[in-house]
Amino acid sequence: MILWESGWKLPLKSIKENIYDMGIHRNVIVSKPWGYEYLVYETTDVALWLLYIKDGGRTSLHCHPNKTTGLLLLKGDARISFIADFKDVSAPSKQMFRRGLFHSTEALSNDGIFLLEIETPNNKNDLIRLNDIYGRSNLSYESGDNLISKTKNTIWITEPISAEPEIYDNGEISFRIQRINKLETLLSFHDDQIVMFLRGGVGKIVSGIPQLATAPGDIGLISILKKVIVSMEFVSEDTLVLIAGNNEA
Repeated sequence: MILWESGWKLPLKSIKENIYDMGIHRNVIVSKPWGYEYLVYETTDVALWLLYIKDGGRTSLHCHPNKTTGLLLLKGDARISFIADFKDVSAPSKQMFRRGLFHSTEALSNDGIFLLEIETPNNKNDLIRLNDIYGRSNLSYESGDNLISKTKNTIWITEPISAEPEIYDNGEISFRIQRINKLETLLSFHDDQIVMFLRGGVGKIVSGIPQLATAPGDIGLISILKKVIVSMEFVSEDTLVLIAGNNEA
């Protein structure tokens, strides 16, 4: 049953029209009852957040009516719950959520979990909580006293100066950022690595028109992506990816 197609049009319309001010979270850590999160990269198309969820902590069961979300678990074991079922996953692993899909993430590891969350489009106000163990079901995204200044060991992804991979490591998690200018580079990655498209993508010419098969915000296992790439013809010139799992080239 798709709840938002009947009886909820007015509140969802107001959310859709809410304009998000890009950059307002760039220099802060957002304190949560389950841990914290902070922005590590953003464009007009995507926002990438690093989350820490403490042992037993759990995000609300929530959805994003107008954006697609992808999770990349970097450290620990987690339970991803939906309205009717759940799945347990271990790092490194990925999960994509279509818009409107209610989901929740719980830490199962004693030391908590670290994960990246990519959202497309970039809009933190696009949020509806169905239920929440911390009593936030009718509240919007955190603000005010929940926003604290970033510390020196936080991560911020900058534009790579070359096509060589750049490793980001804060002592807890690590990943690579790399500009991609040819399909062969993606084909050289290890099958067990996970790739996240931050910008650009791969595609082919369809009836004379360039079409992208991947888009910013997409996450995939390299072994699966390779099956797509062999039929692709180009990489868009601005393609930027994040690679997790195995930091060897």
